[in-house]
Amino acid sequence: MRVSREYWNIIITLKHPVMAGCEVEVKAALESPEEIRRSKTDATVYLFYRSRRKRRWVCAVSKRDGNAGFLITAYPTDAIKEREKIWPK
Repeated sequence: MRVSREYWNIIITLKHPVMAGCEVEVKAALESPEEIRRSKTDATVYLFYRSRRKRRWVCAVSKRDGNAGFLITAYPTDAIKEREKIWPK
């Protein structure tokens, strides 16, 4: 999974400023997710969830492009989206 420093800065300044300083949590969500869901609109986009604390998760959204993947965005959430569950089954 890859994300450039420049794109991470876009995520934390424009998209989800609350994620500034949360690189470790996002990396943990991607490397050791508690759940993975597939996007409803794009079969190559996956939502990786990892709990932060009770009833709060970090969601790292990634896209698969051939053999590589890249981070689209990351955000905190209080609900796991009802999408196709990929892992665990």
